[in-house]
Amino acid sequence: MDFSRIELDAFLDDQVRPFMDEHLPGDVVDRERREGNGFVPEYQRALAARGWLEPWLAEADDGSALDPVRAAIVRAEETDRVGPLFPVVGSHSLVMSVVKQFASDALRTEIATGVHRGEIQTCLGYTEPDCGSDAAAIRTRAVRDGDEWLLTGQKMFSTGAHLCQYAMITARTNPEVAKHQGITMFLVPLDHPGVEVQGIGTLGGERTNFIYFDETRLADIYRLGPVDQGWPIASGALAAEHGMDESHGAIPDHGASEGDLVRALEAVTGWLGVFGRALDAAVDWAQHTTTPEGSRVIDDPAVRLRLARVALDCAVAQITPNPYRRVIASDLLIRDTAELLDMTGVAGVLASGEDGAAAGGTLEWAHRFAQGTSIYGGTTDIQRNLIAEHFLGLPRHRGALRR
Repeated sequence: MDFSRIELDAFLDDQVRPFMDEHLPGDVVDRERREGNGFVPEYQRALAARGWLEPWLAEADDGSALDPVRAAIVRAEETDRVGPLFPVVGSHSLVMSVVKQFASDALRTEIATGVHRGEIQTCLGYTEPDCGSDAAAIRTRAVRDGDEWLLTGQKMFSTGAHLCQYAMITARTNPEVAKHQGITMFLVPLDHPGVEVQGIGTLGGERTNFIYFDETRLADIYRLGPVDQGWPIASGALAAEHGMDESHGAIPDHGASEGDLVRALEAVTGWLGVFGRALDAAVDWAQHTTTPEGSRVIDDPAVRLRLARVALDCAVAQITPNPYRRVIASDLLIRDTAELLDMTGVAGVLASGEDGAAAGGTLEWAHRFAQGTSIYGGTTDIQRNLIAEHFLGLPRHRGALRR
C-alpha cells in the first residue's frame, strides 16, 4: 500500500476532519469536559458505522478495518480535538484484547455484534478501596454455586462504568492460597441484578465510579480464563497498559516506514495531548495579551524562555520510549502546567467560563488534570519500581522481598 504524504493528507482532510466536524463538534467536546464520562457513546457508534472501530473480535473482522497508519491518524486527530477526555476507549481496548484471547465462545458470541457496532463498551474493575497499586490484594469474592458464581465486593475508579455495559474485574475465588494465586477474571454485565454503580468526582473533572456487587449471580460463561489463574491474565494486561511488555510498549512491527509513522502519531495521543494543548493555549495567550505598558507578553524574553522550556519538555515526553514515558511525561506535565499558571498570574487560575480567564481556562483545567496522571493505571512510584526491577536489573524493593 502506498503511504505517500499526499494520500494520507487527503485521508485526513477529506475524510477524518469532516467526519469529526459532524460527529465530534465543539459542543460535544465541551459537554464531555463538563460531565467527564470518559467517552461519548454516540461518537463511538458513528465510528463503528464508518468502519473506523478496530475489529477486536475475530468473528467481527470483515476486512474493512483501517490500516495501522490511518487508525493512528484518526486517533491523533481525535486527541487534537478532545485531549485526554476518552480514557474509557483505551480501557475498552485492553479488555477486548483479553476477551479475544480468554473468553468462552458463548461470551464472544453474546458481545461480538454489539462491540462491532460500537453499542457495547467495557471498563476496568481492578482497584478496590483497600488495594490500588497492589492489585493482587483484592477482597471481592466469587463463590462457585453450580454453573454460576456469587459475586460480592466492590471496585472503585472504574471510569465509564455508568455508561458501559460490561466491566472486566478480578475476584478472589480461593482465599486459602497466596494472594497472587486464587484470583479469577470475569467480564460482568453491569445491568445484572445485584450490581450498583455510584459516581466519584475528581479534581480533574472526570467522573469515575464505584461498582458494588451484592451476591451478584453470574453464569460461568462470563469467566475469562481458568479458575484461580486470573493473576497472570490481569498482570499481563496491566503490563501492556504500562508499556512493560517485552516490546517496551512498542506497536507490532508493520514495516519500518509505516511503524515509524504510527509511533510518531501515537506519541501525541491520550493524555499526552494535554501537553501540546496547554502549550498552544499559553503561546496564544502570550501573543494576544498586552502588559500595562502596552507591549505584548510574548515580547518579554523571560516569557519566551519559559515557553521554550515547556516546548522542549513536551518534545521530550513525546519521544521518550515506553515504559519510561509515563513517568517522564507525568512529572513534566505537572511541573510545566504549574509553570504556565505562574506565568499567566491570577487570570490563569480562573476556570473556563469565568470573565478574564487566561487562555479560556485551558491552563487552569490542564493543571488540575495533570495531578491525576501520577496515579492513572498505578502510581508513577510503582512504575519506577517496575522499571528498576524489570528493565534496569536492580534488586526488588524491600516490600516485595517481605512478601
